[in-house]
Amino acid sequence: MEVKQLNFNRHSIQGTIKVPGDKSISHRAIMFGAISSGKTIVRNFLFGADCLSTISCFRKLGVNIIQEDNEIVIYGEGWSGLKEPASVLDVGNSGTTTRLMLGILAGRPFHSVVIGDDSIAKRPMNRVVLPLRQMGAKINGRENGNYTPIAIQGSPLTSITYELPVASAQVKSCLLLAGLQANGETTIIEPAATRDHTEKMIQHFGGEISIRNNQISVQGNQQLTGTVVDVPGDISSAAFFMVAAAIMGNSEVKLENVGLNPTRTGIIDVLIKMGADISIEMNKDASYEPVGTITVRTSILKGIEISGDLIPRLIDELPIIALLATQAEGTTIIKNAEELKVKETNRIDAVARELSQLGANIVPTEDGMIITGKTTLHGGTVSSLGDHRIGMMLGVASLICKEKVILEDYEAVEVSYPNFFEDLQALLK
Repeated sequence: MEVKQLNFNRHSIQGTIKVPGDKSISHRAIMFGAISSGKTIVRNFLFGADCLSTISCFRKLGVNIIQEDNEIVIYGEGWSGLKEPASVLDVGNSGTTTRLMLGILAGRPFHSVVIGDDSIAKRPMNRVVLPLRQMGAKINGRENGNYTPIAIQGSPLTSITYELPVASAQVKSCLLLAGLQANGETTIIEPAATRDHTEKMIQHFGGEISIRNNQISVQGNQQLTGTVVDVPGDISSAAFFMVAAAIMGNSEVKLENVGLNPTRTGIIDVLIKMGADISIEMNKDASYEPVGTITVRTSILKGIEISGDLIPRLIDELPIIALLATQAEGTTIIKNAEELKVKETNRIDAVARELSQLGANIVPTEDGMIITGKTTLHGGTVSSLGDHRIGMMLGVASLICKEKVILEDYEAVEVSYPNFFEDLQALLK
């Protein structure tokens, strides 16, 4: 475990920055390029540990993937281009790779085994394994397939209509990828809208998909065609700088080329409801994903309630939103966020514990947190607990702490933002 001393000793954050490419879209660009016919070029790919795990897995599946300068080039040969791997498929720390890839492997006519790190070994897979079995998939693993290692014997799949018990873009995406291979029409019904990058990717690669409110349908046996994917900046990464600018005095940060997909902009809605000084300029030349520039300035904030359909649109931003709430006047209540318990860590307990170490008034609940502000944070020793989002949140927290912060296991941020601390340092004044 590595330790980093954070004692930035600055009073404001100012400047312009481009955050790394969107993690969710980078994963999907590799996967769709791998199952399509022809050449796919991915620009602004996120070279984080999670996305590199996806590349490694699909190379083991026989896909020719190379890096040319800052681009990834995938030479896909369609579904039949995927071959039985000679070794296990190691997803590292990536839950997205695990769940989405299971949807692809379930319909391929060969045997494969998926493993991951200690964190992945604790994350439940039944949410995808059970519906995949309904489609005819043959899957085994620890506790009847709920935990990795998971073995898949690919087999012909049959379409289903499936109502998601919880709003989850990973489950939806897994089943859509399986549905593209199945006989008949597969329909997924969401309880609330989740990020729709998979749906957009299917269309971008020439596939057909029907979307009616929260009901998504795909026909099976579709063949996709390689294309060019321009990955926008990750709004989940941008959120850390947005919050830093809002809570530090005399600050203004401009974030360029940020993805503004409506299923991902919950963090912006929260900032606006809290009273943040924020402006957005859309890029009219963006292709299949909306993109724009976000500017955030020092703000006077107030506590709010965050719940319901808003939660799936900001689930990955809730750790940094918790920090934001500590600097808002009044009480902020986060609820309906049970999904936080099955992320890289139990983020409800982890966020509450680590921020409390710095002096925050935060109480974990069964489905969220209650945060009372405005609170002056002191220094202390905290840990990312191996969770990249918590590591970056604590990095931002150190900017407003009165004393130094010692961050244990800081290298976890490399999962999604390898240069996070360097970029943060460059903006400090």
